[in-house]
Formats: sequence, C-alpha cells, structure tokens
Amino acid sequence: MIDNLSTQFQLRFRSLFDAGRGFAFPCDCSGHVDLDNLTERARNNYFYARAMVGRELTVPAVECTVLH
Repeated sequence: MIDNLSTQFQLRFRSLFDAGRGFAFPCDCSGHVDLDNLTERARNNYFYARAMVGRELTVPAVECTVLH
C-alpha cells in the first residue's frame, strides 16, 4: 500500500519526436492541475503543452511519484 503523504502525482506530456523531452506538472490523482499554484512561466508552459497535443506532444498521462 502506498502512503498518501509520500505520494505525489504529475501530469506528463511527452515529446512525439525527442525521447526524454516534454513537460510535467503537479496534479491530483485525477490529473487536475491547480493553475493558481503554478508560476506564470509554468502556467504558460501548461497551456502550450495542452495546445501542442497531437502536434508535438502526446496525450498527457497521470504518473505517480513516490517520495523517499
């Protein structure tokens, strides 16, 4: 069982062309990103990533990140 206090989630947009490249944003387990808690630069990157799905980036996936 994973402890919720040590588990975080991220919404990851992967590059269609360059392996290992893309964008990741903190989110909840449903993939909802709290835009109010992002910096202006991160918020702009989030909107860019959403707009580039299918052109430069994959459909985003929610990934679990366990903190040690």
